[in-house]
Order: sequence, then structure tokens, then C-alpha cells
Amino acid sequence: MRIAVLGGEARDLVNFRGHLISEMARAGHTVYGIAPGGTPKIRADLAALGATYVPITLDRTGVNPFRDLASLVRLGFLFRRLRLDTLLAYEAKAIAFGVLAAGPAGVRERFAMITGRGTTLQGEPGGWRERAVRRVVKALYRLALRRCRGVLFQNEDDLAFFTTEGMLPEGQARKIINGSGVDLDHFGPSPLPPGPATFLFVGRLLRDKGLNEYVQACRILSERRVSARFQILGPLDSNPNAIKADQVEAWTREGIVEYLGETGDVRPALASAHVLVLPSYGEGTPRSVLEAMSMGLAVVTTDAPGCRATVRDGRNGFLVPVRDSAALAEALSRLASDRDLIARFGAEGRRIAEEKYDVRRVTADILAFMGVA
Repeated sequence: MRIAVLGGEARDLVNFRGHLISEMARAGHTVYGIAPGGTPKIRADLAALGATYVPITLDRTGVNPFRDLASLVRLGFLFRRLRLDTLLAYEAKAIAFGVLAAGPAGVRERFAMITGRGTTLQGEPGGWRERAVRRVVKALYRLALRRCRGVLFQNEDDLAFFTTEGMLPEGQARKIINGSGVDLDHFGPSPLPPGPATFLFVGRLLRDKGLNEYVQACRILSERRVSARFQILGPLDSNPNAIKADQVEAWTREGIVEYLGETGDVRPALASAHVLVLPSYGEGTPRSVLEAMSMGLAVVTTDAPGCRATVRDGRNGFLVPVRDSAALAEALSRLASDRDLIARFGAEGRRIAEEKYDVRRVTADILAFMGVA
């Protein structure tokens, strides 16, 4: 078969879908990784996985209807040229425009993977503009998902949301998978480092990731003179919801947090930390948490869709309310003063990762659902 995996950012094809793509290729299929923002390294990495990188233009955060229509038309021509049999699309615009373009282009099998609700569908909309964009996104999902053979979800909350909001057609084939999985060997257990407790946030620098709440919690602990280090690792983003570079610089000048920049390999930063902190407003299944658990870190995250599925409160970490800096500070404070608790949480997190999130098992579930194993 000729299969395309379509996403919103090229680097995610390797980082989040790499094992899936390699297993598709190993099964004898011709596989294309399609997304904007490719580099020679990403092209080479996909080639090493047995796939071909195909660049596209797709503005994953913009709301210009003329650009979006152009993207839809270009995708249709591309799919027809590649003579695709199967499409797997993830992220909102890739799903909407990819699936809508695939049918007329003769792509028989279309699948969508919901990797989270995204900023637009997270929480309650604000002004008229946000409400209008939200209506458009829901309508596009509704149109696209009814044209899919099946839809993959990463948590029960998102499945319920898409169902109650009328975006998932009645009787549609669906399956819940355990996120993207994690390579248990690549993210092997790491001994706890010496020194004061180090708390690390990993992810794109977005307000919806809870970064403002994290920094405020760090301020609270600093004022209490809690001995700890607070770090942020991840790229700046073009999303309207993004934290701006000057804000990050202000935080570092304040001396509250350290900004570690962006990296292609998070393992050294995880190995130097004790606790992964993700105060997100909602996720599909947070990959940063799975990688931290696999390496034996304790986790503090929110009682929010996707996040709550990864942490068993009081066993491998703490769950705190969304947008609650005080509660987050209390959880961090407890761990800062109890190295044994950190160690117990980390060991249990590794056990849960082995039991539930092994990437080989997750990939096998996806391939079986798609019928391409």
C-alpha cells in the first residue's frame, strides 16, 4: 500500500510518529511523511526510517481562508500525484484539509488521530472572534471525521467531548490508544542527580501549557526560600497562544527560572532533573510526561484531559487543579523536601510506562486499527 502520514510540523513526524512510520515501512508499505517545516536532517531521519519526506505549505495556526483553501487544493493535487491508498492525519488543520482533499483525490482509506483539542477547543471561548473560530473548527472536524474510516483518540475525555459536541458521527469506528507511546530503551531509567531538587517543564512555550502558573508557583517557592531549581525547556512558537520571547527573558532576568532553550534530544535535561512539571490545561496524551516517566522522574501535572490519565495521584506524582498556582506550589514544595518520595514516584512511573505506554504496543494497536499491519 501507499500510505501518507500527514501532520502540522515536520519534526513531529520523527519525534512522535517515527516508530509508527518505521513499522509501516517494515511491513512493506511505501510511506510518505508529509508536513511543513522540513529540514535536510528531518528528510534524512525519515529516509532512515524507510519513508520519504514530502514538504507542503500548511499554516497550522493561521485563520486566513484564502491560504487555507489554497492548502486544500494543493493537498488534493499532491495526493493524486502520489497515488495514495491510505491517509493518517493528525492535528486539526491536517485532519480537516487532509481528509477533505483525500476523497476527491481517490484516497480510499482515511484515518484521523486526535492528539488533543488544541487551543481553539480548550476551555470556554472568549470574545466573538474566538467563538467564530471555534464554530468553524468544529464544523471542519464534523465534515472531515464523517469521511474517515476510523478515528483514533488518546484519552476518554476527548472522545466524550467530540461525541457530545457532535463532531464524531454516530457509529463511527473509534479507538482509544495510549498516546504516541514511548521508546522504553531510548528513554531508559536514569539515577537521580545530586544537588537540590530540580523541576523541569518540557514543551512548546504556550500559555495553555500552564507556563504562567508554573512561573508563579516558582515565585511562591522562591519567596519561601525553598531550595530548588526551576527550568523550562522548549521552543518558542508562532501560535497566538504562545509565550513571547521578551516574556521568557523577563522571567530569566527575574532569577526565578532558567530557560534552557530548544533541543533535539531532551534526555540530558531529563537526566539532570528530578521532577517533570506540566501544568497544562489539557492534552491528548502528553509525550513529555511519558518520556519523563520512562526515565524514572516524578511528575506533577493537572487534573485535565489527557494529563490525568498519565499520573496516578500519590503513586507516580501529583495531580493539581488547572490554573491553580498555589496548589502547584504546594505539590512542588512537598517534593522539594522529600527525596525518597521523588524516588518512589519515579520508580512507579517507570513501571507504569512499561505496563501501559510501550511504543511497540501502541504502534501495534494503531496498525491493527488501520488494517495495515
